[in-house]
Amino acid sequence: ARSGIACANLLFSLGAKVKATDNNDSEITRRNAVKLCSDYIAVEFGKHSSDFIEGSDLVVVSPGVSNDSFSIQFAQKNNIPIVSEIEIASILCPAPIIAVTGSNGKTTVTTLISRVINASGMKAYACGNIGNPFCGEIQKLLAKDYVVLEVSSFQLERIKSFKPKIAVILNFNRNHLDRHKDMEEYLTAKKRIFLNQDKNDFLVLNGLDPALKNISSESKSKVIFFNQLPGLNPNQAAVFTVASILGIKDDIVSKTFQDFKGLEHRMEFVAEIKEVSFINDSKATTADSAAWALENINRPVFLIAGGKDKGVDYAKILESRQKIKEVILIGEAKNKIRQALGETLSFREVDSLSSAVRLAFSKAKAGDCVLLSPMCASFDMFKDYEERGRIFKEVVEALKKENGT
Repeated sequence: ARSGIACANLLFSLGAKVKATDNNDSEITRRNAVKLCSDYIAVEFGKHSSDFIEGSDLVVVSPGVSNDSFSIQFAQKNNIPIVSEIEIASILCPAPIIAVTGSNGKTTVTTLISRVINASGMKAYACGNIGNPFCGEIQKLLAKDYVVLEVSSFQLERIKSFKPKIAVILNFNRNHLDRHKDMEEYLTAKKRIFLNQDKNDFLVLNGLDPALKNISSESKSKVIFFNQLPGLNPNQAAVFTVASILGIKDDIVSKTFQDFKGLEHRMEFVAEIKEVSFINDSKATTADSAAWALENINRPVFLIAGGKDKGVDYAKILESRQKIKEVILIGEAKNKIRQALGETLSFREVDSLSSAVRLAFSKAKAGDCVLLSPMCASFDMFKDYEERGRIFKEVVEALKKENGT
């Protein structure tokens, strides 16, 4: 998808002989392939074949490609170096990198840091898992600019020389155990964000997170802990800490927070129909994110959850069980979520997101809230969390018309 296309186009523009292989062969994959900048970029659909990969000097892996993929196994067997897209981009990047990772909150913090930098009069590009791929921004960048990069554990697995000037780890909790064999392996992948840092770099850690506090001694860089400050949540405290490293004044940061209206698909108010509110939190792919959403809603909730399981601890939401009128389940993880939550909540299962929204609205009363906060990845039913969020909003918009609002 986006990162693979951007990387292929960048490498081709620099004179490399590029080939692109995708295990899927679908309308979306073929439509994406049209975005490749040249017919001289060879493309393979529906498989990763040895003939196609053989003879390559380098394999660049997209985050969604697992370590047991044939392409990875073949490259390793034939001693072909394997890197991620952010590794390629970082080698070519003239600007300092501020890299943000964590189990939750990465997109919000990446967005806020970039906005604070821009508000200060400097230039920042937010990229990575948010917005444009890193490779897609390289040819725009100047040495005086900043890259604010959202990075996942999957991307960090395949770095070699990637070296952010400022590395931020927001938090660490149960996530991605569908990919990592255990929490230790997951944390090891996260720690790679500061693997190549030195004494001239900065590592910003959540001082209230036991797992992160304990890793500070492993870093060669300057470690700065952020704690929750009065009137601020942990994400905002992290942004303040990065801003202080860059010498940006507190009043610029505070003004940026005041002007920030939130992100699409993250606790996004969509509509109110017959005094029932609809909130799109499709970006909530962990139980911790859903728990935070529930904590910050002061209404009874019909919770729409489910999707592709990531090995998270769904029981986290039981702290707000008194707010949940019913959980409406969709996707592959329906049974696993139901088992994790036990008999403490009322459940219904449906086959589509549209059915879930309509069922929730039919049961809701004035003053209730219909919340899409899935706790799961989207890939069993949707292209990504953005498509899932858009469909939720489309169904709500249809309900508005049907109810004359």
